[in-house]
Amino acid sequence: MKQPIHVTVTGAAGQIGYALLFRIASGAVFGPDQPVVLRLLEIAPALPALEGVVMELQDCAFPLLADVVPTADLDEGFRGTNWAFLVGSVPRKAGMERKDLLGINGKIFIGQGKAIAKNAASDVRTLVVGNPCNTNCLIAMNNAKDVPADRWFAMTRLDENRAKTQLAIKAGKHVSEVSNLAIWGNHSSTMYPDYFNAKIGGKPCTEVITDSAWYAETFIPTVQQRGAAIIKARGLSSAASAANAAIDTVRSLINPTPAGDCTSVAVCSDGSYGIEKGLMFSYPIRSDGKNWSIVQDVPVGEFSRAKITATENELKEEKSMVAELLG
Repeated sequence: MKQPIHVTVTGAAGQIGYALLFRIASGAVFGPDQPVVLRLLEIAPALPALEGVVMELQDCAFPLLADVVPTADLDEGFRGTNWAFLVGSVPRKAGMERKDLLGINGKIFIGQGKAIAKNAASDVRTLVVGNPCNTNCLIAMNNAKDVPADRWFAMTRLDENRAKTQLAIKAGKHVSEVSNLAIWGNHSSTMYPDYFNAKIGGKPCTEVITDSAWYAETFIPTVQQRGAAIIKARGLSSAASAANAAIDTVRSLINPTPAGDCTSVAVCSDGSYGIEKGLMFSYPIRSDGKNWSIVQDVPVGEFSRAKITATENELKEEKSMVAELLG
């Protein structure tokens, strides 16, 4: 049996955390022969609810679950961790400006970044799920200077999954036939699902779905506004699909990308495609199972460039709003 890896989940008693933990413990993320220690981090008022989650994890009798550590202490929560899922964040409330939200969450992610740098394992990798995830990740990364920038990720896989499904429905195909669908930019209503370079059944998406007006007028807005539509329909946010996307993200990073395909995750920009260096920006990514890289030479036409620039500008604006929090 392998040595257990330590996996930290913040906001562990919340909806996304609840949907995520049992799948990690079952082996759905790190594989059927990889034991895990779950380090569950919550704010103190949520510890009683977290204890109930721990009871359920125990009652599942997962063979791969080596231990569970519930805590409100940042140092204990990130001690020796190999993978951190930063799920917990303060949601935007009615009347709250985006700057206010960034400021409130920024303070949370300063503390978590510093705690990761101080306590985590030397190979730690971090996925930020809590919104606004790109800039929350930027804050945490900049407060953990000793952790290499290529170990930080912000989740846009939910947008990719949503976009693939919309294309599959429109084409009358199974979602597994959709490939090469990249999300560019911010996990927000400005993110850009790149249908020009996507494929359906190995054919260019634009040859399978020839209705150009549908892409601009229906597809992009549907993907961009999907979270709001779910809240309107369900009365709650898209917790299960977000947890699933977090699992998909990590699995895609720790396993080789299928030949000729790509996946989407926000990473620290190295200037590729003219994006400002240092922004947490979603690109098309490939992994060899150990290291990831930005897919280069993806064709970017005039329409796509305008969309990419718009989402980059939003991220620049967010960065300026939290400049004093970047360490």
